Amino acid sequence: MEDEILLRGMAWDHVRGYDPMVAASNTFRLQHPHITVSWDKRPLQAFAERPIENMAEEYDLIVVDHPHVGAVAQSGVLAPLDRNDREAELSALAAASIGGSHDSYQFDDRQWALAIDAATPVSAYREGTSLTAPQTWDEVMEIAHSGNACLALAPINALMTFFGLARNLDFGIAESEDELIAASDAEVALDHLRELAARVDRRCLGFDPIQIYDWMSTEETAPAYSVFGYGYTNYSRDGFRKFALFFADAPGFGTNGPRGTVLGGAGIAVSQDSKHLEEAIEFAYYVASGQCQSKIYFEAGGQPAHAAAWESNTCNRASRDFFRNTRRTLDASWIRPRYDGYMELQARAGDIVHRCISGEVSVPTSVKWLNAAYRETRK
Repeated sequence: MEDEILLRGMAWDHVRGYDPMVAASNTFRLQHPHITVSWDKRPLQAFAERPIENMAEEYDLIVVDHPHVGAVAQSGVLAPLDRNDREAELSALAAASIGGSHDSYQFDDRQWALAIDAATPVSAYREGTSLTAPQTWDEVMEIAHSGNACLALAPINALMTFFGLARNLDFGIAESEDELIAASDAEVALDHLRELAARVDRRCLGFDPIQIYDWMSTEETAPAYSVFGYGYTNYSRDGFRKFALFFADAPGFGTNGPRGTVLGGAGIAVSQDSKHLEEAIEFAYYVASGQCQSKIYFEAGGQPAHAAAWESNTCNRASRDFFRNTRRTLDASWIRPRYDGYMELQARAGDIVHRCISGEVSVPTSVKWLNAAYRETRK
């Protein structure tokens, strides 16, 4: 009889982030009766606030956000997952990646996590309305002028939308060590964002995507359309909220299509200090597999990163074709910078963009501050 093994994991405190990990752990135990995986959870904002280095001392398994990988690659706290005995599995995961989800956890030629959740800003509209998702910026502004649009403009979301608008316009971001974005490009993107922000309810300035979708899906008087919010398949499922939401590809400028939105999602990483390293890696590969992702992970409320789920008729039927209707956006999304120091930039830049669209700071001043913050965090 094998000795009992307990693995501890840290997940995200949301039905999409926590419940699938518990369900996957229960199924994993059926195959490995001597291994128990228990999970704690933390709020989404804590992903940026508690260093992974600290959690790696306490947990065997950690759900991470890919912009952290530059810092953790230098620290050595995570176990690389590109091992000789896993080459075939890793190649299969890479081939089945949605957009850059798999690649986003690669840094310094190593794989620091496996993608288990895929997300990017998309469109959403409430079931029962006459709306269809707009494909162009001009169409978005028409809905905004009618008062029927909203979007998440809390600082981090304002920054992601700013980045997404810039990338859709083919503006370079973080392509040199001296400048986050050219001043003229930043001014164009910020002007567009300010124009849209001025046409939506002021409450949006404090809302994240969850708050936007809760508003839309529970109040019939709320705006019927949301743009550039990270997709949440939970809201497209029967019974999750009073009104279901349909999700669709993000709009673009002119004929640019849904390219350049900022890739989100999550990956599962393994602590280098785990006393049960092999078992922890075995679980990580299991939860990232197509078998788990397209069945138990999705059924428990997850938003998979594996193509087996995105192409599954069962998963699409259960989510009003969430996956089919947003796949183009995911596949054309942009991977954020991942240098050691980026997370500080993200926090500072989010506040700068938020103050700009709130009317507290001018566009030229905001651009100067953004580029200064970038230079300071690149040191």
